[in-house]
Amino acid sequence: MTDAWPHLLDHPSLVAGNDSVPDAVQLPVVQVDDVTKSYPGEPPVQALRGVNLAIRQGELVGIVGPSGSGKTTLLQLMGTLDRPTGGRVRITGLDVATMADDDVAYLRATRIGFVFQQFFLAEHSTVIDNVAVGLLYAGVPIGQRRQRAVEALDRVGLGNRATARPTQLSGGQRQRVAIARALVGRPAMVLADEPTGNLDQATGQSILALIEQLHQGGSTIVVITHDHTIAERMIRKVEILDGQIVADSGAAGTDPRRPWARLAQPRTRVALTASDVRLGEEPS
Repeated sequence: MTDAWPHLLDHPSLVAGNDSVPDAVQLPVVQVDDVTKSYPGEPPVQALRGVNLAIRQGELVGIVGPSGSGKTTLLQLMGTLDRPTGGRVRITGLDVATMADDDVAYLRATRIGFVFQQFFLAEHSTVIDNVAVGLLYAGVPIGQRRQRAVEALDRVGLGNRATARPTQLSGGQRQRVAIARALVGRPAMVLADEPTGNLDQATGQSILALIEQLHQGGSTIVVITHDHTIAERMIRKVEILDGQIVADSGAAGTDPRRPWARLAQPRTRVALTASDVRLGEEPS
């Protein structure tokens, strides 16, 4: 739905806040307010219980918890793959609950990148086609899709394997292709669900190093993991247990590796028009 985004820009739920970009808006990339999620059963399963979380542009966050803690459910809600039972989820200021399904799908295609443990690559397509498909639902013309796919592959160190097939790649290289696919749409954030889960230790370490490098280059990345060692490598660590956040190291000021990424506090709610808003952009 390529004409949806201008409509979304006029959405009223926006908060001002980035002094470093004149006339722009600094919003949490994702904001979860008092969110609950339950699944039918006797008794119903309470997967999330009053979760509150805000992640801002430029953060590198690890969300960690054991199996059944609710971390995957939280990822699904932050990724707009599901809707909460109660509470509110906002993506770049837009309240998902007030949006039509087509608008949510377009928001997901343009604002969120996903990396999964299983890679989910089309084995009979080339690497560049696997990456370029990430732009298909955003309505990007085919010529631009391939050019941007090349750029994304260069970012993950696979520019020389564009014409290879996934079956010709190692597990680590396949995950790099999946990361390139997540990045190709220049999303507001990337959600990585157990990105090293199918990799040996050495390869997993190289993927974590790549995630850190991409963050230093400007990407907002949230890693979902059961491994506290992985979560400790992230700048911010959020712990979830029994559907509740039990610890959050918080966004402690400015990341010295990226001095422009000032994690401003929420400010006064104001009325804005589409011309005032540049969602997901970084200061030049």
